[in-house]
Amino acid sequence: MTKGISPDDHDDENAIVMVIRGWIDLYLDSGRLMGVTFMERRRAVHITLRRVLQWAQQPKHAQLATWAARLGYVRGFAQYYSAFDPHTEIPPCALMPYRPRRAKPYLYSSKEIEALLQAALTLSGGVGLRPWTYYCFFGLLSVSGLRLGEALDLTREDVDLEEGIVTVRGKFGKMRMVPLHESTRQVLADYVKRRERFLAGRSALHLFVSSTLNPLHRADVYRTFHALSRQIGLRSPTATHGPRLHDFRHRFATETLVQWYRNGEDVERRLPLLSAYLGHVHPSDTYWYLSLCPELMGLAAKLLEHHWENPS
Repeated sequence: MTKGISPDDHDDENAIVMVIRGWIDLYLDSGRLMGVTFMERRRAVHITLRRVLQWAQQPKHAQLATWAARLGYVRGFAQYYSAFDPHTEIPPCALMPYRPRRAKPYLYSSKEIEALLQAALTLSGGVGLRPWTYYCFFGLLSVSGLRLGEALDLTREDVDLEEGIVTVRGKFGKMRMVPLHESTRQVLADYVKRRERFLAGRSALHLFVSSTLNPLHRADVYRTFHALSRQIGLRSPTATHGPRLHDFRHRFATETLVQWYRNGEDVERRLPLLSAYLGHVHPSDTYWYLSLCPELMGLAAKLLEHHWENPS
């Protein structure tokens, strides 16, 4: 015996259909169709926290990162959809907190960096500007802490060779001034002379240019770095993972901290300086370096023992 359908049931069905169609239209407009089937199967009319969590925590055995990402998707849509449905419950940011794990950095030795730079000078048979471009590019990354994109975006006007200052236009539109060591300034000055001879009166906006006068392309930089890394043994011929370009930045930060500890500097007080130098928005990103390498932890422990033995 089948259950009869009342007029109220038809009204409910129509309401659900209208809501689902509205969801589909809105999702299609924003390029997403996620969650529509889920809501349709549950005959859900409004977005609620309970439904959000049910949908976000799928698949059941997925990693927390996946769940957090799904929650982020639906949270963004819920904020948008709340303008159309005042009953919409927007999940708070802290409902499913997740901080991605950082890739474990590789801390280059001075010998490895020197080997990489010398290998760069053999590019193109050691002829033309290309060997010197990569020699200076990789060298600047290793001694300045610049991000890859920041170094690629440098223009000739960003480098003041007289003052030894580089103007960096970093993430989030932030601009900062990065002082150069005298030895670095001299190497860059030599590169600029070679660059000018190569240009022979032609114009090029960026500091580091290719043989076609275009700025270095990120993909070409990666390919060159990986090839040189294999050449000097930093990566095996078949390795898909290994030391990264971004690890130059990690190495610079940890070397700076190590030197401060060795010199007996007040590292806690000087950390904001390193944050500004690296272009960090959040101080926590700089504090992370304190636990990055065993030598740093050892130096910090010795300094702490000294303070205990000689309280002020």
